Amino acid sequence: METIVKIQDVKKVYGKKNEKKTEALKGISFEVNKGEFIGIMGASGSGKSTLLNLLSTLDNPTEGNILINQKDVSTLKGNRLADFRGKEIGFIFQDFNLLENLTAAENIAVPLSLQGVKPKIIKREVQKIAQRLSIDHILDSYPTAISGGQKQRVAAARALVTQPTILLGDEPTGALDSKSAKDLLDTMEELNREDQVSILLVTHDPLSASYCQRILFIKDGVIYQQIQRGEKNREIFYRDILSALGNLEQ
Repeated sequence: METIVKIQDVKKVYGKKNEKKTEALKGISFEVNKGEFIGIMGASGSGKSTLLNLLSTLDNPTEGNILINQKDVSTLKGNRLADFRGKEIGFIFQDFNLLENLTAAENIAVPLSLQGVKPKIIKREVQKIAQRLSIDHILDSYPTAISGGQKQRVAAARALVTQPTILLGDEPTGALDSKSAKDLLDTMEELNREDQVSILLVTHDPLSASYCQRILFIKDGVIYQQIQRGEKNREIFYRDILSALGNLEQ
């Protein structure tokens, strides 16, 4: 099986030389294989947001290595890093982060425009991913004119239009009502299953996590436990997650 993300003994310490140090991550190692749907769970302050920042190349580890598509991201700087991030990493935020003065189509096109892709190709790729996510009918609409669920689908399309190596989700259902959240999770599961999109989902929500194939539980900067869904249905896996969260709080 192809390994697309490799985290090797990653540590992250905050605080300058003469200040008190905070060890957010204390040596985390795991791999993501192509086509995996992995959840990251843990209490506030456990280190999951720090891990996401490192994976998205917004921050560098103090120690250890992060390899995405066999490239050590800590060796990339400036334009090379920006290009790598734009091509290899898709990111869905909790609060959509859409540009209000651009239409849905223009928002989705942003990553391709930044890469200098020709307009004709951009139009084709935007149409293709919009149809895949059932939002082709709102491409000419501005964010203020569409629902929260539709905004998050536009954000997902923007994250996926470059066909990234890994899709990172930071509580992507957090600002959605229950129906829109379920719709988004169903879509993510479908993309994972049918298109082999590799997804890493940071969430505190056991229902969202039940869509994943594997959950890593982080506590005090280390991976405390991990569980696999295997052949279980989502309802049974949901109960497993609740049980593991209960152990995590003890």
